Amino acid sequence: MKVKRIVANIHSHDIELAKSFYQDVLGLELMMNHGWIATYGSKDEMNIQISFASEGGAGTVTPDLSIELDDIDEVYKRMTDAGFKIEYGPVNEPWGVRRFYVRDPYNKLVNILAHNKN
Repeated sequence: MKVKRIVANIHSHDIELAKSFYQDVLGLELMMNHGWIATYGSKDEMNIQISFASEGGAGTVTPDLSIELDDIDEVYKRMTDAGFKIEYGPVNEPWGVRRFYVRDPYNKLVNILAHNKN
């Protein structure tokens, strides 16, 4: 299992407010926009990303962090074996990811995901 990236998620009722600061001034690229979440970053450096979301998608609450992995099923088993509380999923989402939500030791909601292989 390998962690591929970690993205901070900022809950916001107006995700468009992020554009002037993160894109127009800091020069980050809009990498994804689903209407309820917008991610800014650098296509050259995938480890530089931040998301602003009005929800977590599929009607869920906005998670504090998103962690992309290469093997979600292995991590799901390891999380449940370790006794961490799963709050959502695992589920295949229509936007091309398989994911679940889990609470970390600080009670932060973490979105664990992997992009579906085509």
